Amino acid sequence: MDDKETLLMKVLPKAVLRILTPEAQEAVPQAQLVGDVVVILDFPFRVGRESRIRKVDGKIERIERPKDHAGPPSNDLYLVDRGHLLNISREHFQIEKDGDGYVLVDRGSACGTRVGEKRVGSGDAGGRCALQDGDIIAAGAKGTPYRFQFVTFDGYAMMKRS
Repeated sequence: MDDKETLLMKVLPKAVLRILTPEAQEAVPQAQLVGDVVVILDFPFRVGRESRIRKVDGKIERIERPKDHAGPPSNDLYLVDRGHLLNISREHFQIEKDGDGYVLVDRGSACGTRVGEKRVGSGDAGGRCALQDGDIIAAGAKGTPYRFQFVTFDGYAMMKRS
């Protein structure tokens, strides 16, 4: 039975990002959605995107920027550019486990991240702040529609079946 519990602990979410806006729902790849949440299995959990867009002759064009190096992915969640100006950096933010709590780290994004009303990083400066269960994370400039709620499962004990 210990093997089953170990396996179960590997696949149970540690936390989720609940999607709060239609724009955020559209930006998250369908394969990473479980209903209206993105499951976080491990920390740090990194969020960003690979492509940028620009307007040419009034039309939006996607610009692919290859990575500078080979290796593991830069992000756990890649927000997909659906033809809107996302204002989300290639390596935007990450969520870290810090002792008994959590920290949101802006990874040097151009437009910054907000936790509630608190601005965390912008202008490529980065930053960090404590992250609590239920906090709202907004990726991008002020007024961004890319909003998520951080939900943890700390304190929920595993119930063993007899």
